[in-house]
Amino acid sequence: MTSGPFAAVVLAAGSGTRFGGGKMRALLGGRPLVAHVLAAARAAGMERLVLVLGRDAAEVLTALRAAEGAAGDLHGVLVVLNAAPERGMASSLRLGLAAATADPTPAGVVILLGDQPRVRPEVIAALLDASVSAPSGTLAVVPEYAADGAPNPVLLLPAAVTLVAELDGDRGLGALLAARPERVVRVQVAGANPDIDTPADLVALEGSRP
Repeated sequence: MTSGPFAAVVLAAGSGTRFGGGKMRALLGGRPLVAHVLAAARAAGMERLVLVLGRDAAEVLTALRAAEGAAGDLHGVLVVLNAAPERGMASSLRLGLAAATADPTPAGVVILLGDQPRVRPEVIAALLDASVSAPSGTLAVVPEYAADGAPNPVLLLPAAVTLVAELDGDRGLGALLAARPERVVRVQVAGANPDIDTPADLVALEGSRP
């Protein structure tokens, strides 16, 4: 597995309104959703791991600590609190990046979503590998899944970090990168990386193969 001076930010501060609340601590295979994402980042060799939580931070951390074995291990995880998550995903992204890019500056930051528990370490590793040969001035390396063309997680390279200040509201990185397609490297990967938006999504994922 590729490793290097990379950091990861897991965005998990949203209220999960469509889920009915408590989404990040909902269980998949007996583990909180966000535990799966943290485990994938660790398995991919992230050297710095930042978890951005919202108003239910205490409950999410309790659920993580209650998980068995490595799933409940928060050692080395820097927890950042977004005290006003209603400002949207952009606010969480800025907070997470500020923590992840503190000295020493990483070679890049992988942005992961806490409601994508089937994200695979080998996909993260493929992004890191592709960044080595990326052209100068590249902003990001993103996957394109064969099953649905989804673009997460995103590896942000140093040239992109300052551009995140342009984001506001509930916009993620999609619009920023779409405006600069020539500076985005895309990596073809197999499978899919589904979101969990509703309880029905979770039930469907429970019944599918990892």
